[in-house]
Parts: sequence; structure tokens; C-alpha cells
Amino acid sequence: MASNLDHVMLAISDPTRRAIIGRLARGPARISDVARPFSMSLTGFCKHVRVLERAGLVQRTRQGRENTLELSAEPLRDVARWISRYERFWNARLDRLAGFFAAKQEKSQ
Repeated sequence: MASNLDHVMLAISDPTRRAIIGRLARGPARISDVARPFSMSLTGFCKHVRVLERAGLVQRTRQGRENTLELSAEPLRDVARWISRYERFWNARLDRLAGFFAAKQEKSQ
């Protein structure tokens, strides 16, 4: 899982790839339609798609000359699970920080 998690984190670290994921969250689309809003060559765009495919976030189907992309969101759940393990840690830190400021405010009154 760690290796795939690394691929997913790398994939979502780029704003272009996050935008592609956002577009595909609305439903499958032809690769040319997804690429249209981006100011880059189709070759450059396809490099981003390959990174997403390697991470398992996007599936490409080919029918004749048409390539369709579809989002596979399961790897994002793996990232969410990994992040949620640290939620308790950050909540405890924030609770201590809030306590510190509350105690400081009580002293100043």
C-alpha cells in the first residue's frame, strides 16, 4: 500500500492533475474535452494523465480513435485514511493551544 500511496500523493501534488480529477469527478469524458481548458499541448496533458493512471486514479478506455477518461476514486480513500490517523494528534495539539490561550486570558483578567 505504501508504494501506491506514494504514487497517489505524487499525482495529487500537482494542481493540473487535481484539476483533471475535479473534472472527472463530474463524470467520464473524452481526453480531448478534458484537455481543452489547459494551456498545454495534448502530449504534455497526456503525461499528466499517465501519472494519474499509474496512481490508479484514472482509467482510460479506447473505442476506435476516442480515448475516454474516468475517475477511480478508491486511491483517494487510501489517502484520506492515512491522513485521518493524524487527526487525533492535531486535535490534541489544538486543544492544548486553546487551553494555553484560555489560561493566559484568565491570568490577564
